Amino acid sequence: MAKIVLGIGSSHTPMLNAPLADWTRFIERDRARAHLTKEGRPVDYDELARIAGDSIARELLPEVLAKRHADAAVQVERLARVLREAELDTLIVVGDDQKELYHTDNLPSMLVYHGKSIRNVPLAANHPGPDWSRAAAARYYERETPKDYPVDAELALHLIDHLVEREFDVSVADTIADGYGEGHAFGFVHNRLLNGATVPVLPIFLNTYFPPNQPTPRRCHRLGQEVRRAVESLPRDARVGIVASGGLSHFTIDETLDRGIIRALQSRDAQALYDLPRAQLNSGNSEIRNWICMAGAVEHLALESIEYIPAYRTPAGTGTGLCFAVWR
Repeated sequence: MAKIVLGIGSSHTPMLNAPLADWTRFIERDRARAHLTKEGRPVDYDELARIAGDSIARELLPEVLAKRHADAAVQVERLARVLREAELDTLIVVGDDQKELYHTDNLPSMLVYHGKSIRNVPLAANHPGPDWSRAAAARYYERETPKDYPVDAELALHLIDHLVEREFDVSVADTIADGYGEGHAFGFVHNRLLNGATVPVLPIFLNTYFPPNQPTPRRCHRLGQEVRRAVESLPRDARVGIVASGGLSHFTIDETLDRGIIRALQSRDAQALYDLPRAQLNSGNSEIRNWICMAGAVEHLALESIEYIPAYRTPAGTGTGLCFAVWR
């Protein structure tokens, strides 16, 4: 009998790919990007800084940044070790696509990839941004040549059939266009958590980021529940893991939101997840949907550990609510 035996939640921000010295340099990118307040109202960086006042100063002390950077590195290695030791036959990866593969001409709400392999390619030579930012982004991808990672196509097709029977109108894909590769949510798993190991994966894409067809929290949770049921009805034995890639709050850190989600995960409070205001699940916060989906898939497992690190990087309160969790 196939069974989900491991669940992992992990942030995948480029902050995790960057040296400590570069964390405060993210202000260069944050000054240029659009932002949302904690309530979901659009603002620019300067308004965020006015709202924050001097409340973030302590979070940016050198010793605070150094400890959080070190703690985050320990957590990434811990999750990588858990994956190495789990002896999985398949790893389901729930992630979002930030117009890396899918665009507004055809933007699926939910997509299951069922090709025999999925390609990861080196960072494009024309990738935008300063050198330090490009160096962090490059760690999601292969260094020199593309690599095709195996996919559990049998489980993927079984899952698709199961979801159709359960009245999910799921999109599918079995290939990636020439010259393109998997996005950063999936590349983080391959190149940071699996360290290039060839455990077959099953990629599930959620459109967390882009209106108007973002799935609701309830729909994400129900999807996770059906993923578990599909795995358990697979006609072969298999040890299956599932990873939620991304989150928690960013680019404006919202500790209240993050800690509420953590409490809901700890208490298995699905209703609290369903009730999350959708206005707070946009921009980087939207990746919380990946965790909600994964939570639905691991209801039968125990939450072994969950670590939270509010990784502030600018006086405006930008950064990432880093979170790392294991269910077994």
